[in-house]
Amino acid sequence: MTEIELVEKAKTGDTKAFEELVNRTKDKIYNLGIKILGNKEDAADLLQETYIKAYESLSNFEGRSSFSTWLYRIATNFALMKLRKEKYKKISIDELKNKSDGIYKKEIFDWSNNPYFFYKNEELKEILNSAINSLPPKYKTIFILHDIEGLSISEISEILSLSIPTVKTRIHRSRLYLREKLSEYFKNKGN
Repeated sequence: MTEIELVEKAKTGDTKAFEELVNRTKDKIYNLGIKILGNKEDAADLLQETYIKAYESLSNFEGRSSFSTWLYRIATNFALMKLRKEKYKKISIDELKNKSDGIYKKEIFDWSNNPYFFYKNEELKEILNSAINSLPPKYKTIFILHDIEGLSISEISEILSLSIPTVKTRIHRSRLYLREKLSEYFKNKGN
């Protein structure tokens, strides 16, 4: 059954159809939560909040975008709200260090068997993850949606309710920021 058919059935109250929509999209929404929020607990909360909101608002879904794009919009909005709330929380330096440790380590795989390259790749992954996590939320979200999740500029524009030029600008600025951060690492390493 196609996504459109499932949505139409779910709108009529067919819970099995909605369950199938959840099964088809839950991994993407959960991974988005991990990448934006940085931990499994918040990603699980985001997943639950997203599907509760989607179920409650399903009758308002007009089909102008795909169902999964609509879900991304809901999930991204919840994630950004959570990040805004956390922005004002005060945390100690130790908590900040613990929070940033190992956020994406399971997302990037090392295909090399050489111990030297393994060490260098692990070090580079940590530097890259740290740089991504240091992006301001409006740039981090767009970078993750575009460069990690592979969504198109028009999909991101729709999800975040931003103009296409704004999305392009933020992608460009996030990449410049990351390039600057990573060039500092490579300068210091003499690479």
